[in-house]
Amino acid sequence: MKFELTILGCGGAIPTLDKKPTSQYLNIQDRHFLIDCGEGTQIQLRKFKCKFSKIDHVFISHLHGDHFLGIFGYLSTLSLLGRTNTLNIYAPKDLESLIEAHNEISGKKYNFNLNFISLDFKKPTKLFEDNVLEVFSFPVNHSVDCCGFLFREKTSKRKIIKDDIKKLGLGIEDIQKLKNSEDCVLNGVRVKYEDVTTLGKKSRSYAYCADTKYDEKIIQHIKNVDLLYHESTFLEELKSKATKTKHSTPIQAAKIALLADVENLIIGHFSARYDNVDLFKQQAVKIFKNTTAAYDGYTFQIKN
Repeated sequence: MKFELTILGCGGAIPTLDKKPTSQYLNIQDRHFLIDCGEGTQIQLRKFKCKFSKIDHVFISHLHGDHFLGIFGYLSTLSLLGRTNTLNIYAPKDLESLIEAHNEISGKKYNFNLNFISLDFKKPTKLFEDNVLEVFSFPVNHSVDCCGFLFREKTSKRKIIKDDIKKLGLGIEDIQKLKNSEDCVLNGVRVKYEDVTTLGKKSRSYAYCADTKYDEKIIQHIKNVDLLYHESTFLEELKSKATKTKHSTPIQAAKIALLADVENLIIGHFSARYDNVDLFKQQAVKIFKNTTAAYDGYTFQIKN
């Protein structure tokens, strides 16, 4: 089953022709999530053939314009396309007021309901859960209240070894016990659940950290994830500017990835002053080898 991230925009505060503001599309087992919604997000969704209308959950990390100004156009288009399903928006509480004010001024009314869930910037919070995955927010260190997000599949149950079941001649009641993770008894002999099952599929995970300065407090929330996205606005030569504006450098992002023992790192949110983002990767890989510098349209699949 798919666990795929698409970078819709890898740029920072000022859009460029090849680096749009921050937005990401995440498909986990046919559950579709939008992470941040910078200007032009709906165009990027179409450009990269994402399932535009199937998104039911939108996560907005903070209320700097490059992370949410695309939401107004996106919502309007959904309404024009005839959407009726409720859209869940996890965001700073003031976003609801901004959308309501925009609708009042423009006389806009959507065909669907918006369900707003306010983010907690003080502690990690479970935002969403179903039978497949859980989504959490956690505080990061930026110039305004800001959250990162963790998407984590639930651990799947062990799989019954069919050949062993046949050889033992287990009945329906015995098989049901095994499906409930219980041992069963056959002819007075205990058949252990672990002996006739194999490990289920590996639980996959993705953590999103933007925008934030270098802060090791983040590590506890992203430990051992398969994929980490960590902002990297300025090259190391502008480390002091990164600190002042509460952003990060590629070396700082790589250090977080190393300390958190993650599998793969994507860096992005590049300042418009840089034309060559390969310079970001060159700095990061000195610390963390499995680093990719994002670009608009880049996709990453986490395999089972």
